[in-house]
Amino acid sequence: MQLIDYRRRLLLGLPLALPLALAAWPSAAQTYPAAAPPPPPAPAAPPAPAPDAAAQRIAPDAPAPVRLALLLGNGLYPSPHDLPPIHKNVRDLGAALEQRDFRVSTALDLDPAAQRRTIQAFAAEARAAPPDATVLFYFAGHGLQVDAENLMLGAGVAPNARPEVLLSGSLHLQRDIVEQLPRRSSGLTITVIDACRVDLRAALAAQDGLNQVEAPPGCLIVFSTAAGRPAIAPARETDNTFYTASLVKLLRSADDALSFSDLFRLVKLDVQQTMLSHPVPVIRQFAQVPFIAENTQVKVRLSPRPTPEEALQRAADEQAAWSELEASLWPAEVARLAEAYQARWPGTARAGSAQVSQAGAEDAVRALASPQVRLYRSAFQPRSTQPGWLAEWHKAARGDKDAAARIARAYRNGSGDIPRDDNRYEGWLQYASALGNGIACYELAVWYRRQGQPVPAAQFEARSRELGYTPPPTLDHYRK
Repeated sequence: MQLIDYRRRLLLGLPLALPLALAAWPSAAQTYPAAAPPPPPAPAAPPAPAPDAAAQRIAPDAPAPVRLALLLGNGLYPSPHDLPPIHKNVRDLGAALEQRDFRVSTALDLDPAAQRRTIQAFAAEARAAPPDATVLFYFAGHGLQVDAENLMLGAGVAPNARPEVLLSGSLHLQRDIVEQLPRRSSGLTITVIDACRVDLRAALAAQDGLNQVEAPPGCLIVFSTAAGRPAIAPARETDNTFYTASLVKLLRSADDALSFSDLFRLVKLDVQQTMLSHPVPVIRQFAQVPFIAENTQVKVRLSPRPTPEEALQRAADEQAAWSELEASLWPAEVARLAEAYQARWPGTARAGSAQVSQAGAEDAVRALASPQVRLYRSAFQPRSTQPGWLAEWHKAARGDKDAAARIARAYRNGSGDIPRDDNRYEGWLQYASALGNGIACYELAVWYRRQGQPVPAAQFEARSRELGYTPPPTLDHYRK
C-alpha cells in the first residue's frame, strides 16, 4: 500500500518534499504568534575550552544554557499540493528536542502574514537570550526559489502560483530568517529547512530547487536535500519525511557528547543510507544528499551539561589517540586516524564524531585527487597562528566546503597574518568547488573570466549550476 501511495504522488507530479526542521508538539509548548517573555539572563559563558576538555571543565551543577526552538510546519496547501506528513514531523521533532532541553514553540498552517509575525516574535526572543544560548528554527512545507531568492511558502499559497504571488506569500530565507536570528560567538543558531523544492516532473528535467547559501558566523544552515534537488516524502500523514525521520532518530539515540555540527552530518549519512537501500526504485533514484552550510564558532553538545562520568579523566591511550586525530590537518591522515579510532573504541562517546571526521576527510581526499584542484599538502600547513583560522583549517581538512571558501578569501585580500596569495586563493576555491560549494564555484568562474580565461570560466559557471547555485542577476556584470 505504501508503494501505491508513493507512485500516486509521482505520477501526478506533485511536490514530494517536506521541510525538515526541528519540530515540536509538547503539552507545555508555547503557541505562536504570541511571543514568550525572554528567559532570565544566564551567566556569561566562559571562553570555549578545547573539545576534549569541555566535559571535564563544566561543573555538574552549573546551570544549563538556554535552548529555544521554533518549529513552523505548513501542510495545508491548495489541492493537490497538500503535504500530509508535516504535522507528524513537527510533533515528533518537538518531542525529541524537548528531550535535549529545548523550550519548543510550534506553529502550524500559518498564512503568509501570520508566518512573518511568528518568526519576528521568535527572533526577538532569541536576540534577548543569553550569549551562550542555542537557537533553532525549523521549517517544513513547500520551498522554492524565485530569481535566486529562497522562499518558504505560507499555508494556502500554491507552489505553482505566479512569481509575484510567491514572493509576497512567503518567508524569504535570507531576509526573514537568517538575518533576523542572532549570531553569537559563544552560542549557536541553527536553521533547518525540510522543504519541497520541485515537483517530480521538474526534477526530471531541470534543477531549480532551493539555492545554495553560506552561513553567517555562529550559524548552521541545513537543507533536507542538495540545493536544486527534490526532497521526497510519503503521501501518508502517519509517516515522517525521510530527513526528519533520521533527525528525530539520531536526536533520541546519539551520545550526549556529540556536537550539533556532527549530529547533522550523521543525519546526512543516515538519510543517504536509508534512501539508497529503500525497496521502492524511485526512492533510490532520488536519494537525498542533505545540504549543510556551517560557520560555527564553538562546539555545542547535544546535552547541555555533562554526566558525572564525563568529568572523570579518560583513559590515557584513548585520549592520546583522540588528540592525535584532532591535531591532524592532512585529509588522508585524518581519514586513517579516524578509522583506527572507531575500530579500537567503537561505541564510545566520541565514536560518532570520529565517523563524521572520517566521512568528511574521505570527501576531501577525493576532491584533492581531482585534476581541477591544484592544492597540495603544504597548503594544509596553516600560515596563521590565530585560533579562529586554525579552526578553519581543521574543518577544511575534514571536507568542510565553506571553511575552504573562507580560507580562499583570506588569501585573496590578506587577513591578519595570512598574506595575499593569488595562487592559494585559486587553489582553495578549486578545492571548495570540488567539495560542492556552488558559490565558490561561481566565484572561481568570475576570477577566470577576469583573468582572460574563458574556457575554465565557462566550465566552473556550468558546474556551479549543477551544484544548485543560481547567482543573483546583479552579482556580476561580466555574466553573459
